[in-house]
This record gives sequence, C-alpha cells and structure tokens, in this order.
Amino acid sequence: MTKVLTVGEMMLRLKPQDHQRILQANTFEANYGGSEANVAVSLALLGDDAQYLTKLPNNALGQMAAGTLRQYAVDTTKLLWGGPRLGIYFFEKGASIRSTNVVYDRAGSSFALAQAAEFDWDSLFAGVDYFYFSGITPALSDELAQAMLDAVKYCQAHHITVVVDANYRGKMWSPAKAQQVMSQLMPYVNVFLANDEDFEASLGIPAFDGDMRTGIDQLDSFKAAMAKVAQKYPNIHTIASVVRNIHSVEDHQCTALLWQNGQTYQGPVYQMHVYEGVASGDAFGAGLVHGLIHEFDPQDLIDYADTASALKLTISGDLNLISDADIRATMHSAGGVNR
Repeated sequence: MTKVLTVGEMMLRLKPQDHQRILQANTFEANYGGSEANVAVSLALLGDDAQYLTKLPNNALGQMAAGTLRQYAVDTTKLLWGGPRLGIYFFEKGASIRSTNVVYDRAGSSFALAQAAEFDWDSLFAGVDYFYFSGITPALSDELAQAMLDAVKYCQAHHITVVVDANYRGKMWSPAKAQQVMSQLMPYVNVFLANDEDFEASLGIPAFDGDMRTGIDQLDSFKAAMAKVAQKYPNIHTIASVVRNIHSVEDHQCTALLWQNGQTYQGPVYQMHVYEGVASGDAFGAGLVHGLIHEFDPQDLIDYADTASALKLTISGDLNLISDADIRATMHSAGGVNR
C-alpha cells in the first residue's frame, strides 16, 4: 500500500463555548489538531496508510495528542519525544460579520525548538511514497526550514513525491521571509496547493486581489497564477486551489481548481452554511492526495477534493471525520437524510 508521511506541529486547540469571545470565556472546549496532523487523520479515515511526524513533550498533553492520532489509525511510530511543551492555539469562532480569530501560544514548543539534525531522514523515509507538509512548518523556525529543505532533497534523490500546501500564515512570517524560504523548497516540489493569498504571499505570484467576497469571480486570475507556477517550476505536475466567496462567517460559496498537464479543471460550486470554518484546506489536501494515490482522472480528482473540503465546513474541530463513502454520497446528492 502507498505510504504517506506528513510532518508538522500538533497542538492543543482551545475554543470558547457558544460563540463567546476569548475576553468573555471562562470555559474552553479542548481538542487536538494541526494542519499536517489533520491531513494524516483524513488520509487514514479514507483508508490510506498515513504516518505522522512531529515532536511532542513526554507528558500527559503529548500523550493525549498522540492518542488522538492513533484513535483514527494514524501510524505514530516515527514521532519524536522531548522538549518543554505542547503548542496551543485559541480558536475564537466568529459570527455573521465578526470574523473568526486565532490566537497562537506556540512559542518555545517542543516542535518549534526541534533541530534539523534530529530528523534522520534516511530512517524516517523508509517505505514512504509521498511526503506532505505545509508552509506552516518552515515558518516555525530556521531550523525547521532547513529540515524541510533536507527532506525534499532526500525525496527528490529517492523518487518520493513531495506535496506542499503553501498555507501562508501572516501571524507567523512575512511575505518576504516566506518567499525566501519557499523559493528554496519549490524546485523539489511535485504537487503544490495554494489558496487565496498563498500564491502571492508565498511565491510572489499574484492570483487574488484580497477580497474574500469575490474569490470565485477571479478564477481566470487563479488559472493564470497556476500556469506561471508550472512554468517556473517544471518539476510540479499538479497544482490545486480552493476558491471561495465568503459573504459572512456562516455564508460561503466554495469551489476548487486543478491544473494538470497544461489543462485546468473546476470542481462543483457548493453553497455552504458553515458550521466551523477551519481546516477545510487540510481536508482538500488530503482528498487530493488520496485521489492521486488511487489515480483518479483529473475531473474526479478535483470534484473529490473539493467535496472533502466543503464537508469539513460542517464539522466541529480540526479533524475531518468523514469517509470515502461520505464524500462519494455528497458528490452525488448533497444534503437530505441518509436512512
């Protein structure tokens, strides 16, 4: 079976109850997640062989984070242990015109302090066919940026497919720093995901004017950006993007684009009443990788990944707790009652 290794930081997520602001809250809902962990869980639930790599503190929080992964059949045998703490993020769910907000408390975490020399890629990549990480990982430190560069060079030399989600986070690094680091990584990438401002912030290639209300109106701009990425980095064979019109926290229109072999394909447009707008990009990435592993044709591939992403908007927490059957059923008949 094709094996996928994802690497990134897993965190404790704390969310105020009942749409409260952090300033009001004295009770928080606790669970665990993180971009690449979310992808690993999705892939495992879709029936793929998913491994996850991070560094966790050897305490109750670290053990609970690892246990969450194992609960969903993610292989945790390559986890690193040690360091002072688990990173935390506070998720303040928005409402109507009040945006959702994230506050990070991750400085000095076990993973953020990891050194490039701790990653024995020859051992860690044993049996691996796909390597997946997001721009969040190299944004955490220069050491982790070096670790990712070492990893992608190893993958190229050993014919391991590299999948990167740009996943730009303005609270973690500047566009100048992101472009400096990503320009070193991109020559080794085979599958590239970028949403919204990711193209310009991470690569300096404009695709989107920043107006979240009109993303779908800018499909031609996204297509042009994909073509420029493909021209600049001929090692990339697949480029994909979630494209959205966000009218309020609860009211989204969502679609997706795929570029392969000089052709672009669009997924369905979903009119969404959003339950929780987090980690849909991770669900998209997992759906895309699943389709690549199983050699879906391009239209089925983007339809599948688009639907996985839309379904995540209906689920609380970081993890997209859906199966292949759920995705297929939604592709054929969205909504209704499954009796």
